[in-house]
Amino acid sequence: MRIRGVNPPFFQNMVSYTFTKGEKLCSQKIIGEIFLTSRTFICFPLKVVWLNNVTLTGSYPAQVAFSVPKKSFNKAHDRNLIRRKMRESYRNLKSGLYELLEQDKQKIVLMIIFVGKEEPSFSLVESAMAKILYRLGKEIKSVKSNSGI
Repeated sequence: MRIRGVNPPFFQNMVSYTFTKGEKLCSQKIIGEIFLTSRTFICFPLKVVWLNNVTLTGSYPAQVAFSVPKKSFNKAHDRNLIRRKMRESYRNLKSGLYELLEQDKQKIVLMIIFVGKEEPSFSLVESAMAKILYRLGKEIKSVKSNSGI
């Protein structure tokens, strides 16, 4: 961020609270690979399927996709609302995960699936997302220490 030709030092390390196209997981090949050879855990009402040490194009350390099953929510506007809540909470909380991944020079892909049966409040989704990102950070550290990298 530049202000009138001056680049103050306190703007250099600001966290970006955006969710751009490069951060979205779109590759059908990688999505299929996630479900074949991945790790999984649940923080109700969200389920996470993730895979690390993936070769990703782009400058982002993580790519993520969000899913809400049609079986639980028949109407598209209900699924879109829940997906929007999940994306917004991820966008606000991803900075800690990005710092950890950049520190370890790792790249991961995530698939976050809503497994609840009722439409959640934003606070419920946000607290579950915070738990997910914290646990994901712990698991990434344990995988790194077990592999001896």
